[in-house]
Amino acid sequence: MKRPTSHGRAAPQGPSQRQLRAGELVRHALVDIFREEEIADPALAGVSVTVTEVRLSPDLRHATVFVEPLGGEHYDEVIKALNKHAKFVRGRLGKLIDMRFTPDLKFLHDESFNEAARMSRLFDDPKVRQDLTPDPVSASWKDED
Repeated sequence: MKRPTSHGRAAPQGPSQRQLRAGELVRHALVDIFREEEIADPALAGVSVTVTEVRLSPDLRHATVFVEPLGGEHYDEVIKALNKHAKFVRGRLGKLIDMRFTPDLKFLHDESFNEAARMSRLFDDPKVRQDLTPDPVSASWKDED
């Protein structure tokens, strides 16, 4: 049961279990497609693509596919090529999954790897590191209280 907000509308919720299960089903099938199918596009030639997440719309007709090319290089060209061949991939997907509808696919670059690298660089910064490690002098001073 959805909780009403102060405006009488249902509070926004995350994806349903159905969406999550279907998203994982689609993700696994896409991994198989990218591993076995050779998509005839120079931008994808010899490129290994990792499918990190698939988010499905509530009606399961539209899927946003987050991908990361191995090494993270030329991701803009890879995303453009995948979106160009989305109908071909969707056709292959329909043969691998048992769903009422094969969702339309939209490919996006997964920015979480870039964010993780950025956070790691921040934590390695000497100015930030000094704030993360306790100062032995001030720690012993606090113990005396």
